[in-house]
Amino acid sequence: MIHKTWQNSKEIKKVKCIHTNAEKYMVDRALTAGKEYDVQNETDEFFFVIDNTGKVGGYYKDYFEVIE
Repeated sequence: MIHKTWQNSKEIKKVKCIHTNAEKYMVDRALTAGKEYDVQNETDEFFFVIDNTGKVGGYYKDYFEVIE
């Protein structure tokens, strides 16, 4: 149930959205190309970020680049 605390936890890194060209899903409603997002959790395939809706959402890593 760790996902219930992601909204209030400290981010683990920052990422920048590089595109919203999704083949299957409509991510342009929740992400903005060029905007930076806080990563709340990460798996091999997804970043879980606080998106434009103000909630945590999971998105494929290929939408982002990691900010050093």
